[in-house]
Amino acid sequence: MDHIVKRKGHSEKFDERKVYASCYAACLSAHLHPIDAEKICEAVAKEVKTWIKKKEKITSHQIFKQTTVAIEKYHKDAAYMYTTHREID
Repeated sequence: MDHIVKRKGHSEKFDERKVYASCYAACLSAHLHPIDAEKICEAVAKEVKTWIKKKEKITSHQIFKQTTVAIEKYHKDAAYMYTTHREID
């Protein structure tokens, strides 16, 4: 899977750094230590990247949902911060 259909309908190449960065921001917002946030987000980004490889077509919303599921495995508060941050945007 190379390209992601974004909310406004355009496509862009998948960038796992964006998953990592949004996860990291959520972890810091949940008051995790930066080292713990790094470990969680490396695992989350890897999991999402592996999940995407199995898909033929993917939307940014589906990536958002899968990232939420992945973060929840490691830290419920960080997952909450991740989901609510998007609602504010």
